[in-house]
Amino acid sequence: MKRAGFSHRWLPILFLVPQLAIIFVFFYWPALHAIRSSFFLQDPFGFGENFVGLKNYTAMFKSAAYMRSAWFTVIFTVLVTVLSLSIALLLAVKADKVIRGAKTYRTLLMWAYAVAPPVAGVIGLVLFDQSWGPIKDFVALFGWDFRLGVNYFDTAFAMIFVSVWKQLPVNFIFFMSGLQSIPKSVREAALIDNRSASGRFWDVTFPLLAPTGFFLLITNITYALFDTFGIIDTIVKGEPGNNPMTLVYKVYVDGFRGNDLGGSSAQSVVLMILVLALTVFQFRLVERRIHYT
Repeated sequence: MKRAGFSHRWLPILFLVPQLAIIFVFFYWPALHAIRSSFFLQDPFGFGENFVGLKNYTAMFKSAAYMRSAWFTVIFTVLVTVLSLSIALLLAVKADKVIRGAKTYRTLLMWAYAVAPPVAGVIGLVLFDQSWGPIKDFVALFGWDFRLGVNYFDTAFAMIFVSVWKQLPVNFIFFMSGLQSIPKSVREAALIDNRSASGRFWDVTFPLLAPTGFFLLITNITYALFDTFGIIDTIVKGEPGNNPMTLVYKVYVDGFRGNDLGGSSAQSVVLMILVLALTVFQFRLVERRIHYT
């Protein structure tokens, strides 16, 4: 493979400076500022601060509201990730078999990719509206009195439903690309060796999709933790109250509405450490079982 050559050793560093500057300004500097702020009790208007050490962290872990949000975040992340990946994989497998009208079928499955999270939240509000929401009326046929923004479980269901719907197109695109990259000769050989469609999928197709699935696993967990902020903020209508909240949204509520800058900074630091640990765990343990061809 031909490698790029530079006439001066400082030239590649110069090319990296703009990207490194953006990373430092928008990631490392805010992260360092959050770590520092987590050890202080700060005035929300910036008139002063008092060093309190680890009190923000101890108060956070003793808070019943924070632990409730932590458990909901775990459940929310697992459900959104598993449902988004499994449903998208099922749709991709079915779409890969469609012969007539394939382009139209795939386009209808991918169009929601262009919808922004806040817009997806607004669509969820329309679907689950207590007065004339179609999904609310549908579940009412089964005796489910759906109350969005009032009932904790109902609101959580709406958050998960909209978040999964929003993420399906992304997963579908990647799974579809992975299926189409499988050589035709491999599929024909699998058809000869195993007449069972489910057997061929688990023995041949699924292992070949493992690299794509591992990548999507990481992106979906990241999406559930962070990118669903707009959906949650829209669905709770700016009045979280006793409604479910993820840890990211709780950082926003406590910091910008509760004016607890030190406490919200401590929450962000803990969340950053958890995400870092999760990423290391995925690459060190999960990736060892993934075979790239």
